This record gives sequence, structure tokens and C-alpha cells, in this order.
Amino acid sequence: MPATTTAASKGGDEAVQETLKAHSLLWNHALSFIKSMCLKCAVELHIPDAILSHGMAATVSEISAALSIPPSKTRRLRVLLRLLSLEGVFESHVNLSGEECFALTPVSRLLTSDDHRPSASPFILMFLNHHHVDPCQQLARWFYSTDATTTPFMMTYGKTLWDLAGDQPEFNDLFNKGMASDSGVVMDVVTHIGGSAFHGITTLVDVGGGTGKTAAAIVEAFPEIRCTVFDLPHVVNTAPKIPGVEFVGGDMFVELPRADAVLLKWILHDWSDENCVKILQRCKEAISVREKGGKVIIIDVVVGTSIGAGTQTSLETQLLFDLQMMTLFTGKERDEGEWRKLFVAAGYKNYKITPVGVRSIIEVYP
Repeated sequence: MPATTTAASKGGDEAVQETLKAHSLLWNHALSFIKSMCLKCAVELHIPDAILSHGMAATVSEISAALSIPPSKTRRLRVLLRLLSLEGVFESHVNLSGEECFALTPVSRLLTSDDHRPSASPFILMFLNHHHVDPCQQLARWFYSTDATTTPFMMTYGKTLWDLAGDQPEFNDLFNKGMASDSGVVMDVVTHIGGSAFHGITTLVDVGGGTGKTAAAIVEAFPEIRCTVFDLPHVVNTAPKIPGVEFVGGDMFVELPRADAVLLKWILHDWSDENCVKILQRCKEAISVREKGGKVIIIDVVVGTSIGAGTQTSLETQLLFDLQMMTLFTGKERDEGEWRKLFVAAGYKNYKITPVGVRSIIEVYP
């Protein structure tokens, strides 16, 4: 007699399948840190450069040979590459000989040392360094704490990220290279999409400008602008010499050099609202009146605003960075309403937002 499927048993099967799917999804979320570590590993091994040098899609054996990885590790390397291919970092396909090959994608091309474009590799190595990752272990403890001024980073290391960078030259160098890497990538886009923000300016102060990568890009794109990089003394003391760029050490909470405009690239998201208002007030004191080009140019996230990427992906990136700022600093990523409150509190009259990827250029006028 043939077996029959009742509605109850069918419903039970669907419930079981739903539970198994949910269980698998939980595992994927719990193990997602391995994706990040595999990405870090791929950068440290220089896999993108090895594929680029090969000139075409490369087999695992060819990649291993190029990087002097022992043949005994070939299978493990294949698994790493397959995982990153599922995530869109590489592309996997089978060649005419039936061998699995891996090629670059737009994502992994950003990780190559191609002279024609900035590399994002130092930025990846900075954010996946244990100094950035370990504080995430303190998140639950932090949420229970009534102290809003102590970050998970401070719970882990007993000091702020800035103090740790001042104490540890190696970490300071890693941080500066990471931020310079990001500047190279984003400013290449900013000068094309949002270049009008810099028109009519003859002098500009890049606050928190690090080693001057952003300033160098501005001076190259707009030779008429004289640029001053303003940062902490231990940062500018190690900065390279850049034609057309002056380096000045100091405290942005005290006083800024005078200029037509002040640039704050990825600065304000590090700080609380109270500190952001103080920084913006110092900027207002330093810039010219609006009629002479005076303004503050902010390059930062405006949560819920993006262009040039999938809306869902962009929002996820913005929320991830918001949580990252919560972990490392006392800052946050802000939506337009939160930005507006800062500008009004600091005494500004108007602003304009131009989306650039997941970030935006915000021009703020006195």
C-alpha cells in the first residue's frame, strides 16, 4: 500500500526544514568572523597581486607557486579562495583543462598594488588588526555599563585609541597607512563627483589629515589651493614632505590655522555631539566669511543617504561603521537630522549634502 502524505506531516516537514535553515543561518553568522580573517589573510599573502601578475585567472597551484606556499597547503588555500569567491572578493570558474581557477573582481582589484589606482589593502589590515577586533568582545559588558564615556576599546586597553597610537609607533604607523589608503581611494572619487566643493577656494586646512594623502590629492586636482595638514604633533612629525602642503601640529579643540575652508574627512564620526560642536566652532573661527568662499567641507557618512551602490549594501556598511565608532570611540555615524542639530548648535546657517558612495560631502556655511 503506497505511503500517503498528510497535511500534518507535510507541515511538520516544512517546520523541520525551516529549523534547519535557521540553524545554518545562525552558524553562518557565528562564523562570519572567519570571512574577515580570510580576507586579512589574502591581503597578507598578497593573493590579489599574485593573480594580477599572472595576467589571467590562476589555478591554486599557480597561486601557491607564485607565493611560495608549500604544496601541502594547496587544498586549504583552495577552500579559502572558494569562500572569498562566494563573497565576491574573487571569481571562481573552471578552465578548458577542467581545473578550477580564480580571477580578480572589482573588489579584489582594490586590494592590488596597481600603480594606476590606490590600494585598499592597508585599510583592510588596519581595521582587521587585533587592536580593532578585540574590543568587540566587550560589547555586552559595555551595554550593561552606565558609564557612557568609556568605550569597549578603553575597557580592553585602558586608554583611548589616540593614546595607544601615541604610545605604540607600530600601531600608529598601521593606523596612518590605513587612513592614507582610504584617502587615496575616496579622494579619487571625490575630486570627480564632488569636485565643485573645492572650487573658489585658495587656502584649505585639512584637520586630522594624517600623513597628507588627502591634501596631496586636493593639491594635485586643484593646484590653485594651498593646503595645510593639521594633526597631532606625533602624527605630523612622521609625515613625508609633499609639494604644496604644509604640516602643522596642534589641538583642534583649541585653535585651527586660518583659511578659506576647513576639511574634516572622517573626523567628526569619532566624537560625541558635544565635542563635534566644539570642533565645528573652532572651524567657524578659522574660516573666511561665506562671501569669500568660507565653509567647512565634511566627508563623512550620512546614514540613509548613498549613491553608486546597492541601497541595502550601503545601509549595512553605514550601520557597521556606526557600531565600529561606538566600539572604538565615543562617536557615531549620523543621519541628516543629527547632522543638522550639530550645525545649528555650532552657529552655522546652511548646508548642502552630495552623496559619494556610502559617504557624503557636506558643505556647511557660516
